[in-house]
Amino acid sequence: MTLPTMMQSDPATLKQATPPTAVSFGQALLFWLKLGFISFGGPAGQIAIMHQELVENRHWISERRFLHALNYCMVLPGPEAQQLATYIGWLMHKTRGGIAAGALFVLPSLLILIALSWVYIAYGDLSLVAGLFYGIKPAVTAIVVQAAHRIGSRALKNNYLWGIAAAAFMAIFALDIPFPLIVLLAALTGYIGGRLAPEQFKTGGGHGNANTSYGPALIDDDTPTPSHARFGWGRLLWVLITGMALWAIPMGLLTVAYGWNHTLTQMAWFFTKAALMTFGGAYAVLPYVYQGAVSGYGWLTPTQMIDGLALGETTPGPLIMVVAFVGFIGGYVKAVFGPDSLFLAGAVAAALVTWFTFLPSFLFILAGGPLVESTHGDINFTAPLTAITAAVVGVILNLALFFAYHVIWPQGFSGPLDWISALIALAAAIALLRFKRNVIHVIAACAVIGLAVTTVKTLS
Repeated sequence: MTLPTMMQSDPATLKQATPPTAVSFGQALLFWLKLGFISFGGPAGQIAIMHQELVENRHWISERRFLHALNYCMVLPGPEAQQLATYIGWLMHKTRGGIAAGALFVLPSLLILIALSWVYIAYGDLSLVAGLFYGIKPAVTAIVVQAAHRIGSRALKNNYLWGIAAAAFMAIFALDIPFPLIVLLAALTGYIGGRLAPEQFKTGGGHGNANTSYGPALIDDDTPTPSHARFGWGRLLWVLITGMALWAIPMGLLTVAYGWNHTLTQMAWFFTKAALMTFGGAYAVLPYVYQGAVSGYGWLTPTQMIDGLALGETTPGPLIMVVAFVGFIGGYVKAVFGPDSLFLAGAVAAALVTWFTFLPSFLFILAGGPLVESTHGDINFTAPLTAITAAVVGVILNLALFFAYHVIWPQGFSGPLDWISALIALAAAIALLRFKRNVIHVIAACAVIGLAVTTVKTLS
């Protein structure tokens, strides 16, 4: 993705600003909490908000250091905006700062999605809710098409990468090859390609030159790397051991208490794997989540998966938080705590999958930061990631076709085409791709249209 044009402006009036005073952990905590509630707009919007607040307004970090951190997060699996917040929090206030920043980026979204998921599953048959989702579903189809276009325009810079994208599409569409295997094959292709044709596999997703100055910053261009952010084998070992314990202890307790085949245990294991597959953002891992949660485990239906993505698009936080919806619906439907505790089952399952999905992101920042920074620009490291991103484009295109099929032909190809849904999807795609309208605005407009259409149908 490219950073917003505002980041390329010339803030000459700020260049003589006084360097900010030290920021206390409490001050930072309040900001990270605020960010968790206003982080709408997907990764691009979230990164733009952080840039405006941290670089332009508060001067907590310089433009160059901000971009350096962002480029680091872009080569990791996981939600890059959440990892960027974790990185900056860690740089400012050590481990507790990173944990606070990353957790507060996610927590508001988790609480909101638990509430919305409960309303959806408990009252989804109400005409009001059904009408709103009738319009939102086609909008989601258009949003996924936009995601494929956005990532593809950035990633597919030559015929080699176009070929990888096409191969990935055919692998998942025609051959039903699991997403993790597609990622592995793409990485292997990129590694070989990086050695044989390095010019074709150089990363093209850079974030511009960091030549803009917004005045002296607390963490400035020439500010030495703090001691806690320097590489050390002892520190790395401690973080890895702690991280493994934070994963193994709850996984072990679930296995002992419920057994390996229980819904909650399988959710913990499945979303651990999903967390390691999120190269290219949330849209890249959604096909994997669908393959497992819908086709494999039956935690929710294809229609519910589309509805969950719609809810994820309309709430703050990273889009990968749709896993909380998947967890809630799965725990609720499977009644993991019995028929009298359905809400509790859903809420616990949502919190559980959130824990196992985001734990690796924290570990990548706290343990891998110094290691990954030392390899930045190494073709042997970046070429596999370039190939994975190309493969992701093909996978997302398959996801768009999957959504379109279930929305426009709700009864299958043997049933009638829902031409109203098709028109809503087309209008949403034009609004997003041609007129660059805000995702939230498009979803809201489509929801109103859907409600109007279903109301007219009911009255007639």
